Amino acid sequence: MTLIPEEFVVRMRQLHGREGEKWARTLPELLGRCASRFGIRFEAPFSNLSWNLILKARQHGGTPVVLKLGFLKAGLVQELHVLRAYAGRGAVRVIDGDDELGALLLEHVEPGAPLSSIEDDQLATEIFSSVFRRLHCPSSTDAYPSMKAHFSGLERYRRRFSKGTGPLSEHWVERAEEYLNDLISSTNESVLLHGDLHHDNILSLGEGDWVVIDPKGMIGDRHFDTIQYLLNYEERGGDPLSVLHRRITMISEYLSLDPRRIAKWGVARGVLEACWRVEDENSDWPVGIQISERFSEYLR
Repeated sequence: MTLIPEEFVVRMRQLHGREGEKWARTLPELLGRCASRFGIRFEAPFSNLSWNLILKARQHGGTPVVLKLGFLKAGLVQELHVLRAYAGRGAVRVIDGDDELGALLLEHVEPGAPLSSIEDDQLATEIFSSVFRRLHCPSSTDAYPSMKAHFSGLERYRRRFSKGTGPLSEHWVERAEEYLNDLISSTNESVLLHGDLHHDNILSLGEGDWVVIDPKGMIGDRHFDTIQYLLNYEERGGDPLSVLHRRITMISEYLSLDPRRIAKWGVARGVLEACWRVEDENSDWPVGIQISERFSEYLR
């Protein structure tokens, strides 16, 4: 089995153009350096590769590990720092990392079934909440993006379009801006957020234990880290609105979070999604507004 599927090379070209494809073509040499640097031998790539090359490997003693390589080195370096900050809080264990190579060596999570494999939505939400409860930690560094930086797509949309000239309803853009400003200014405690905490980034370690993978890392209000979970598998156990209501109620009660604050982050996040899609010239930007509408309905 090839360690570098041709589909992954094509994916890198789609994402990053010629430079991405060039990087993908140099991967055999880079893997050789990683094998020497970390003392590992490779077995096979994981399926459904998207942003990074992720390989199953073994250390010389036979211990299974995972090597993660990315074209965007800065993102992997940030992931490395977040995982180390989360050590002992329920994140996948970092074995080693190399900033120059843009490589992470991680424990192999077994059995590794994602939270999405739990189809009972109430049970999945309970597990999510238990993972969430122990994950976050204060951060004294400004090395991570702020919430304002994360929502910069809203500012770019404003610069591109005068009020009312863009495809998005001015009503939603203004509401997102209002909520965002209020949420940021009223955040009492900023913590190191995962930034992409959803079903498929929470994996089973067996015996009822779970770990998180693939953090993005940002600083801000812990309420925001509930949003990505709320956006995924939104029809499990009912229609999207009823599922959203049930999940917010469960999460807010279990974690002592403000449900209205969660919903306001959801409204802003939906408009941000729409802005990103407009920026990418993606015609399905209304998906983002539909997200905002659901969270807004909750606020009513």
